[in-house]
Amino acid sequence: MSIISKYNRFSYVYDLMEIPIEFLWYRKWRKKMFSGLSGRVLEVGIGTGKNIRYYPKSCEVVGMDISNKMLSYAKKRSRKNKKVSLFQMDAENLGFKDGRFDYVVTTFVLCSIPRPVIALEEMKRVCKPEGIVINLEHMKSEIGIIAFMENLFNPITTALTGVNINRETVENVKKAGLNIIDVKNVALWDVFRMIRSKP
Repeated sequence: MSIISKYNRFSYVYDLMEIPIEFLWYRKWRKKMFSGLSGRVLEVGIGTGKNIRYYPKSCEVVGMDISNKMLSYAKKRSRKNKKVSLFQMDAENLGFKDGRFDYVVTTFVLCSIPRPVIALEEMKRVCKPEGIVINLEHMKSEIGIIAFMENLFNPITTALTGVNINRETVENVKKAGLNIIDVKNVALWDVFRMIRSKP
């Protein structure tokens, strides 16, 4: 089953499935991540639009997602915000001109994109030279026992949801040619991390 089909299928229950982790962690992380942003922002994999409420009023937000069903929920969330534009497209082939955005952001997206390095190269391309790419993601731990468990269960999560829980995202950012500013551990030791980089 394709990624589009999987996320179209999960779109009806996606927000319900994430209620516990959203309440415990995600909403706090989203608020902190987006509070300092301004200018033109591209959100890659905007999904059902749960980040929309956290963008400052100074942001002009362009959101894209590969799933039309997920975008239908994001559209509902963006109705009161005229500074949000939504597009259906593939993260590996962004339909925007070079150097278009002040910020390019993802939250828990690079785990499900088939070719994450290509997607990151696209993020680099559409980000302004002085802009910043921010990726808040879960990824393969550098702690042996945790990495072992992630590798063990990854075939199951990939088959069921298309989500890879053992992506080496920091290395993928480097492979895409982005220059890392900093990497911060967010939760579960180093499973959840926030990476900031520049083109």
